[in-house]
Amino acid sequence: MIRTRLFTAALLGSALAFGSFAAVMAPSEAFAQKSGGEKGDTVRPAVGTPLQAAQELMKAKKFKEAVTKIKEADAVTDKTPFENFMVEQMRAIASYQAGDLATAEKSFEQVFASGRMPAAQQLTFTQALAQQFYQQKNYTKAIAWTQKYFAGGGNDQNMRTLLLQAYYLNKDFPNAIKEVSAKITAAERAGQTPSEQDLQLLASANNESKNEAGYVQALEKLVRYHPKRDYWLDLLMRTQRKQGFARDRLALDSYRLMNTVGLLDTTNDYMEMAQLSLQAGNPGEAKGLIDKGYAAGLLGKGAEAERHKRLKDLADRQVAEDQKSLAQTEREAVAGANGGPILRVAEAYAGYGNYEKAATLAEAAIAKGNLRNPDDARLRLVTYYLALGQKAKAETTLKAIKSTDGPADLGRLYMLHAAKTK
Repeated sequence: MIRTRLFTAALLGSALAFGSFAAVMAPSEAFAQKSGGEKGDTVRPAVGTPLQAAQELMKAKKFKEAVTKIKEADAVTDKTPFENFMVEQMRAIASYQAGDLATAEKSFEQVFASGRMPAAQQLTFTQALAQQFYQQKNYTKAIAWTQKYFAGGGNDQNMRTLLLQAYYLNKDFPNAIKEVSAKITAAERAGQTPSEQDLQLLASANNESKNEAGYVQALEKLVRYHPKRDYWLDLLMRTQRKQGFARDRLALDSYRLMNTVGLLDTTNDYMEMAQLSLQAGNPGEAKGLIDKGYAAGLLGKGAEAERHKRLKDLADRQVAEDQKSLAQTEREAVAGANGGPILRVAEAYAGYGNYEKAATLAEAAIAKGNLRNPDDARLRLVTYYLALGQKAKAETTLKAIKSTDGPADLGRLYMLHAAKTK
């Protein structure tokens, strides 16, 4: 009944754009005695001259040539700790700009270990390395440097996105799920709508982990916050595929949900649902659906046009007969010993759009009891309450459904749709 459509997350594009770090210390800062600095915080000419030349090359964006000059400065023996700091700092920046991340990473680690770089500047370089490793698809390194960024006090939420995407692309799905779930929960608690991309990633990571329950939960959030046709189709298909779901018994209820959500779009869908409605004794529902199919141009055309007309004529005749006897059928059902006939009359009224009458009778049917599947009746009562705009009653009724073979699942999907259309 429901067409299988594989969910594929449209996500994980390029990482966040990040700026250039070509600007380096001016010569007066890099090579002069620092006022108030520690003793020995000067750079001797043997070291300073090639570093100054490297700095000029960096300004001209000649980063590889700058790296060569920095090597000359590094070759000087007996360098002071401050000279080593200046060499590694400039080598880190020049190597980074030259695209040599391995060298840049090694130099930055030495610079950070020196304790001479201000914390804010250290965070900036940490962020830059994380993003550059991500862009080069070295996700293990991107994860490590992003974690260092947050451990150092960074709070850029774009880096949070980078981290969870790096986990996903590195196939570390448990951490990807943990990270994106925390982000989604934070958005919900703040009264914000989680991004579609985050929810797609959550669904995809659960799918890759073969976690069907987690995947379905992600889909439910997608249809709640970003309702789209493919999400709904996938969710309904997977709901029906759950172990123990009574597909045959709940086929008409599933079609009703499709119709409510707007998923009926083929001639076969309309014909099958209309026939199921007639078989269930709901000619009003069948007629309304057939008329809708004709209006949409899906019925009354093509090689099957005559078959469509026969079904339409049958529904019209049954509606005429049903409306003549419905009141009498209702009286007999209410006077009976069990709730089954009352529920069938309730469904008939719902088929004609009289949800107030349908709700009253469904309540009576449940109260009288002797129903073969009482939770099916509660599911239909949920839909009647929602049609009447009585969401609190619908929620209470849904909570009363205890069976695990489908009514509760379909009722929850109705509630999800109602939550988005409030």
